[in-house]
Amino acid sequence: MPAYNRLARATMIALVVVPGSAWAGDFAYSVFGSVEHSDNIALSTDDPQSTNVYVPGVNFAYRQLGSTFQANVLGTVEYLDYSNKNFDSQVLGTLGAQANWTVIPQRLDFTIEDDAGVQPVDSLASNSPENQQQTNVIALGPVLHFQFNEATRGQAELKYLNSYASKVDDFDSSRGLGAFRVIRDVSPTTQVSLNVESQRVDLKNNDAGPDYTRNEFYVHYVHTLRDFDVDASLGWAYIDFTHAPSASKPMANVTLGWRASVDNSFSLTGRYEFSDAAQDMLLQPGQTIVDSMTNVSANPLDLINDPTRGGINTGTMVVDSDVYLDQSLEATYSYRGDRLSVTVQPLYRKLSYLNDTTFNQKEKSGAVSIEYRLRPTYYLTAFGNYQHLDYTNIDRTDKTTRFGLALSHEFTKHWSWRAAYTRQIRNSTAIQQSYHENEILFSMVYQR
Repeated sequence: MPAYNRLARATMIALVVVPGSAWAGDFAYSVFGSVEHSDNIALSTDDPQSTNVYVPGVNFAYRQLGSTFQANVLGTVEYLDYSNKNFDSQVLGTLGAQANWTVIPQRLDFTIEDDAGVQPVDSLASNSPENQQQTNVIALGPVLHFQFNEATRGQAELKYLNSYASKVDDFDSSRGLGAFRVIRDVSPTTQVSLNVESQRVDLKNNDAGPDYTRNEFYVHYVHTLRDFDVDASLGWAYIDFTHAPSASKPMANVTLGWRASVDNSFSLTGRYEFSDAAQDMLLQPGQTIVDSMTNVSANPLDLINDPTRGGINTGTMVVDSDVYLDQSLEATYSYRGDRLSVTVQPLYRKLSYLNDTTFNQKEKSGAVSIEYRLRPTYYLTAFGNYQHLDYTNIDRTDKTTRFGLALSHEFTKHWSWRAAYTRQIRNSTAIQQSYHENEILFSMVYQR
């Protein structure tokens, strides 16, 4: 079954359980057409292919905040046609969706989460059009609520999860998750919960690795003030593999946020926990899709993943079934002024795989973007990122730099254009994995 049909099917499963009367929220979309010229579309070391890529597509966003149904949806669908005909045309799509249907007020909810994206087939190879695949992870199930007293309540969850990749069947799995939570409101600004979760993972490909059960017990602490936030989970995790040694580790996931002023904000997130590719694609409990529909009439260019493109970027995740220990630290600084906006994001991450250690890695990276409003409807954006990635067990190091400029103009309420230049360079110790590319892009966007 084609990847976009699988994506459509997963989306329909998520929507069919929702009553028709619930679809009365805010909907926004933008239709774009882009022409991209690349002097090395396959990111080849010694055989660069120059081509134009014609990319029509649509971004869409939906928000519903009703008493019975709440939803937050953000997606993109695009068609890519390569002028040199060395690559087949393809349809790609992304979707981030959260929905909650209140079946019985204050007693029973039904929740849905879906994450669809584009990831590499082989993360060790360059990002050519042939090294792309659709992935989809969906989680859905009932949530039962009950009250102990005015300040303490309980929550029981039962979810079915399914992960799918269009080309790598090692990623495909069916999962069942059960969770029990006791939540106490300590004060208007502080909440503490005790959480017990158990997840059974059955892989659809018998050669992908062992099935396993993942059990976690943790305390979740949330403290929210006007200028300072703490969101911390601390506990223990145990993974019981079928026909493989079990693993047990403490777990921690902590985010600190500080709004130093109206214009300046900082955040710091640290993780020490077991995870896998499918689990990483889904949001953590309590998280929401970031900036999906903060303003449903937002500039559609803000709904685009890449500041230079009209649609979808390929991710960098290793798409397989392996469980790894994630040790990471990420910081974000944001400045939002009347004319100038700046974002800086450094990251350190170490992934240690439990069974197949081929992809053990250490990453040190950083990204910066600067946007300046030249005139009320003209925006100039400069961006850059650098990644130093060591694959520790295969003696490989990749150093990748990407930078560029973009100029955009909103010349009417509904119409805008964007022109951009991007340069990316990779130096790799692996044979035939170094490259450089220049990319020029022009996009026209119509928003409603």
